[in-house]
Amino acid sequence: MGKLPVALTIAGTDPSGGAGVMADLKSFQARSVYGMAVVTSVVAQNTLGVQKIAHLELDMIEAQLASVFSDIQPQAIKTGMLAQVDMIELVADSLSKEKVPYVLDPVMVASSGDHLISQEAIEALKTRLLPLATLVTPNRAEAEVLAGFAIDTEDAILKAGYTIQDRYEVSSVIIKGGHFKGQASDYLFLENGQVIPYVSERIPGNDCHGTGCTFAAVITAELAKGKSLQEAVAIAKQFITKAIKEAPKLGNGHGPVNHIITL
Repeated sequence: MGKLPVALTIAGTDPSGGAGVMADLKSFQARSVYGMAVVTSVVAQNTLGVQKIAHLELDMIEAQLASVFSDIQPQAIKTGMLAQVDMIELVADSLSKEKVPYVLDPVMVASSGDHLISQEAIEALKTRLLPLATLVTPNRAEAEVLAGFAIDTEDAILKAGYTIQDRYEVSSVIIKGGHFKGQASDYLFLENGQVIPYVSERIPGNDCHGTGCTFAAVITAELAKGKSLQEAVAIAKQFITKAIKEAPKLGNGHGPVNHIITL
């Protein structure tokens, strides 16, 4: 076997294994990609919610980034929870030197409804990280924060996607439709102005813990393999749909998806 494609996640933890770097690494593995992780925050959370958060010191995050980039070069990078302004500044400075696909999952609120980052961090994310991203993957609530208005119709989704692209100079955006009614439709806004819908059945139930992390991580894994953005999103859509459908039914709240699936 030749060298494995390599992907890096920069995010917070989840000891229950459903979200954060744990979900990212499992998703990379499921797609036959070697996963690396830089931890930014240690989060005590489970399917019921977030209980406590401890942010790592900046010099420790910087040391982790240096360890990775001085030794093993990733073919794609994903960021998740970046909770503080100085943390975002550090990561932005590091990523600005890299010339590989970068997927930004703008983690702001957990599936449980718990807020994970400050308003100041949201503003820093908008100005420093969004312009660096190959793809930004907001859910409905995150897209509303970025666009600055409510998203409750298909026309509003289209307006929001173009607004986010133009306002923050983002190459591509996918607005995820898991929080809307009807079919689970995601809309990919490409750099050339094209909009591609990805539609799947809506699966009833509470098994949504870590869906955003997993979806973005699979896209990152496929980009690390050299797939086009459209191909990567299509595979991620198939993966997350099956992972929800075959959820392991764990925990007493919003259960995790099943990362141990094959397509």
